[in-house]
Amino acid sequence: MTPTEFATKLHLFAIRHHVRDVILLAGRLLLSLIFLHEGVTLATHFDGAAKAMAALGVGLPLFVATIALQLGAGLSVATGLLTRLGAIGLGLFCLATATLFHTNFASQNELLHFEKDLAIAGGMFVLAIAGAGAISLDRLVAGTLRQRRRDKEMVAALLAAENQMSLGDVRLPV
Repeated sequence: MTPTEFATKLHLFAIRHHVRDVILLAGRLLLSLIFLHEGVTLATHFDGAAKAMAALGVGLPLFVATIALQLGAGLSVATGLLTRLGAIGLGLFCLATATLFHTNFASQNELLHFEKDLAIAGGMFVLAIAGAGAISLDRLVAGTLRQRRRDKEMVAALLAAENQMSLGDVRLPV
């Protein structure tokens, strides 16, 4: 697919949906990509990564929790399922990473990683406030739950009407 074809498809998709929701989807995917990639990389190179983390003072339980957070919260943000929770978790993770591992500001590389982590944390906190948008599993689940609640209310009303009729309490208008 050429860039022009991609742009045309994206434009048609945006027209059918609110532009805001398409932008939220793109933002969620871009923000989650770094965490999903890093989580998969750490998991597939587990032994070497665990040794490297141990050298930095990160024990095995925290290393496994890091992989789980990156994959779980990364998928949460990407799919739009429990987006706010995933975004808060990843935002806090970025703040912790910046302050624990990237404070040697004499190194230009460390300063860049510190600033990058702060910027990603800021994006995650904005996402936590904005929510996932309409193109998300959060929206789908919320709609399903609303429909189930309406169905339960309807069943309860029908059962109440049936009970009244069976008790002979039905009064016909005169």
